[in-house]
Amino acid sequence: MVVTEEQKKGGEMYQGHEVCLPKAVELLQQFGLPGGLLPLEDVEECGVVHDTGFVWILSKKKVDHYFKLAKRKVCYGTEITAHIVKNKLEQLRGVKARELLLWVDVNEIEVDQRDSGKIHFRGLAGITRTFPVECFAPGE
Repeated sequence: MVVTEEQKKGGEMYQGHEVCLPKAVELLQQFGLPGGLLPLEDVEECGVVHDTGFVWILSKKKVDHYFKLAKRKVCYGTEITAHIVKNKLEQLRGVKARELLLWVDVNEIEVDQRDSGKIHFRGLAGITRTFPVECFAPGE
């Protein structure tokens, strides 16, 4: 997976970890998603194309993170892409969650509009998991 210049066209782009991480958290929260969804390190570039909702994050290395409250390990690749809409990341690429002994690609994350206290993770294999939103607050 490589983020192309065509995908970035017309977007806002930021560089450097000190700028990108707060921008990513701000963008998630602006769209109704918890700011702790992306506990990344060494981010080199991030951006958003507001017209299409395309977002990308490029990092120097992959990151394995354990969400204590959700009791789940998640792996973030060096390239993460998605389309962001209100309360949802769609067509997500570059994120895997540990499910029993397997790593499952997560392709959608959605905060439940009927119950904003719940967040749903959907995998390509048809696996869906639901957790309290506070499991993914910044710093968790």
